[in-house]
Amino acid sequence: MKMKNSIVIAALICVATLFTGCFGGKMATTGRGGELTGTGGGRGFSEPTPFGMTLVKKGFLKMGLERQDSLWGKQTPVKEISVDGFWMDDTEITNSEYRQFVYWVRDSILRTRLADPSYGGDESYMITEDKNGDPVTPHLNWKKALPRKPNEDEQRAIESLYVTNPVTGEKMLDASQMNYRYEIYDYVTAAKRRNRLNPSERNLNTDVQVNPDEVVMISKDTAYIDDEGRIVRQTINRQLTGPWDFLNTYIVNVYPDTTCWVNDFQNSDNETYMRLYFSSPTYNEYPVVGVTWEQANAFCAWRTDYLLKGLGGVAKYIQRYRLPTEAEWEYAARGKDGNEFPWENRDVKNDRGCFYANFKPDRGNYTQDGNLITSRVGIYSANSNGLYDMAGNVAEWTSTIYTEAGVTAMNDLNPQLSYNAAIEDPYKMKKKSVRGGSWKDPESYIRSAWRTWEYQNQPRSYIGFRCVRSLASTTSSKQKGSKKKK
Repeated sequence: MKMKNSIVIAALICVATLFTGCFGGKMATTGRGGELTGTGGGRGFSEPTPFGMTLVKKGFLKMGLERQDSLWGKQTPVKEISVDGFWMDDTEITNSEYRQFVYWVRDSILRTRLADPSYGGDESYMITEDKNGDPVTPHLNWKKALPRKPNEDEQRAIESLYVTNPVTGEKMLDASQMNYRYEIYDYVTAAKRRNRLNPSERNLNTDVQVNPDEVVMISKDTAYIDDEGRIVRQTINRQLTGPWDFLNTYIVNVYPDTTCWVNDFQNSDNETYMRLYFSSPTYNEYPVVGVTWEQANAFCAWRTDYLLKGLGGVAKYIQRYRLPTEAEWEYAARGKDGNEFPWENRDVKNDRGCFYANFKPDRGNYTQDGNLITSRVGIYSANSNGLYDMAGNVAEWTSTIYTEAGVTAMNDLNPQLSYNAAIEDPYKMKKKSVRGGSWKDPESYIRSAWRTWEYQNQPRSYIGFRCVRSLASTTSSKQKGSKKKK
């Protein structure tokens, strides 16, 4: 009898699964004797390990410096916090990886121009219809190869992306044209009750009378390119009218500022780095620098879209690439034991005299650790989370705004302070937290809890970044739970 009932229940579940697959919605099921059995909700999803990333499991951390820094006279806020698990790049983003982004932007602009009637009008570079011939939003056809033997019009399109070096006559990519446009939907702002489209949902206190004519104002970021080719960014304050008001548009010039090697160091001969560091294959596996916080965010947006287009059916489950929060960064850097440095002890070199990181061990002596400037990523040992260069090499952008209060002004659950500064905002509101210290910093600055900042639009020769991605599946962390029977 028990076996028979099991077969009946299994059959019911199979039927429910079939209907769920057709309609995609959650269906009610009835169990034996009217018991609540729940639904499968579709097929299970186990997130594959992202290439080049490592899993940092959820956990607890006493964030900040327990032993306050008397040498530098700086107080670092301390708070006990907890963070969810996430994927993190095991190394900083390299020149080679960032160059892939720049070249993608270049090729997207070229395809757009090749489809333009001014350059021959080859419409096959754009997709305007689906397989059934129905019109779709025009988008680039990446399956269409760029011309190997361009005709006259195609050659003009290609040359329009380059400029001529006035001294050598060499053709160089026109960095000023490398603009990337992307859109980000602000789910957090849209979810807040004060921004609900239905006025009756804005206040759950039934003793407070709701004004149906209340005007809700929101800020929306938008951008466009003017007639002279300049990026114009605007923050619009407008009345809430619909869900699309939470869609922000950004246009960012993505080419790194290679002149940072000269501008960061006055009275210094760094012309070689300015000319070669980003472009030469010699530095392929070195961390990219000269990238602003805004450019780093654009890279995360591009990397997300690039991944989603390659995944197909499971794309809806994947979380977006982003910069780590300040709390996530420190939690990941400290390792599984919450160490002061990414390694186990407080020394900066082992018993053989080998340094654990690339930093400035002594005043003026950059080479004592074996490097003059940055080093190739991953040449020092990883911390217990499998992450390389979490101290030194280059400092790293986080998504968190910088305040003196730091973590004490945040929640203890997934702490974060974020703010999208408008053009007209004072510069003090454009400070972003930077972590990890760099190749030019002394020992005290490369501790995991050390906090510093930089303006979001300021490129530096000693600041880079790495990406994180929230978990899309609990099975990613091998923490498969089951509902306990009472």
